[in-house]
Amino acid sequence: MKGNWLLVLSVISFTHAAHGCPDKCLCHRASKTADCKNRGFTDIPPRLPPEIQILQLQNNRIWRINQNAFTGTPLLKILDLSNNSLSIVAPGAFQKLRYLQVLNLTRNLIHYIENKTFSFLPHLKELDLSSNSIIRLPETFGNSTGNITLLSLKHNKLQKMERVLLESLPNLKVVLFKDNPWQCNCNVFGLKLWLESFLYRGGISDGIICSAPGIRKGKDLLKVPYELFGACPLRTAQAQVGSAAQPGAEPRSPPRLGAHGDSGDSGRASCEPKARARPVSLRHAIATVVITGVVCGIVCLMMLAAAVYGCAYAAITAKYHKEHLAPVRQHGTAEEKEPFDNSLA
Repeated sequence: MKGNWLLVLSVISFTHAAHGCPDKCLCHRASKTADCKNRGFTDIPPRLPPEIQILQLQNNRIWRINQNAFTGTPLLKILDLSNNSLSIVAPGAFQKLRYLQVLNLTRNLIHYIENKTFSFLPHLKELDLSSNSIIRLPETFGNSTGNITLLSLKHNKLQKMERVLLESLPNLKVVLFKDNPWQCNCNVFGLKLWLESFLYRGGISDGIICSAPGIRKGKDLLKVPYELFGACPLRTAQAQVGSAAQPGAEPRSPPRLGAHGDSGDSGRASCEPKARARPVSLRHAIATVVITGVVCGIVCLMMLAAAVYGCAYAAITAKYHKEHLAPVRQHGTAEEKEPFDNSLA
């Protein structure tokens, strides 16, 4: 009897090892899922089944991801790393996951995202970076990330965001900005322009609420008038067109300002109104020309009317003098005629 139990245990162990499922995980062949949540992992577990498409690693203590961590699971479509201890995500950490569609990194300790962190993920559609401590984002997430449709940046420490990054995501449909300490100065002017265009095209967003400066605290960035950004220096048209045409290109460093710049950042020199704002200015210029032409036309008509009125008045006055005053001068007054009439009598 004892020998039979040992045989059964051996078969189970062999089957378990053949499928490569880690000891603490539950692997479901039918759904191609590896359930490794709440297991106390500090690294990505090894020996995962190569055929799995869903990997659940939430609620662990994973603090790093090695570059070869997912070499053995190339078919992954959904990866959940939420509620772990990740502080840095190395560039290329996910580069083997060419079929990945959903990446959940919420509730970690990530402070910044490097360029090309999500390179070579051509099928990535949903990227959730909410509830971290992210203070800055790069100008691009990496090559082949243009299919992202949902980007969540809620509950981070972002004060500004490069418009170039958002322009590199042409298929974006939903973007979430809630609960970030946005600095509504020149640094977010480009973001304001992009967000207006994004919403006009039918995109969905929870908006950007200003945290500073004090006079704009609590206000929706979209409702901050353009006039308040009037002091932001415009870059040259060539720089604007170049940055729009090459989202991944390194920007030129703006000149530094002195103590008169906005506190806590590089001041107004990093204001980035792009070339897309030019049609608005062109419309304003055309409207100004039309209004000026109308005003000039009205003034000319008024001057012409005044001239006609003056001529008419002069003609009437001359006619009056000719008809009424001339006879009087010729025949004299009644008093002058009276003595002559009396003498005849």
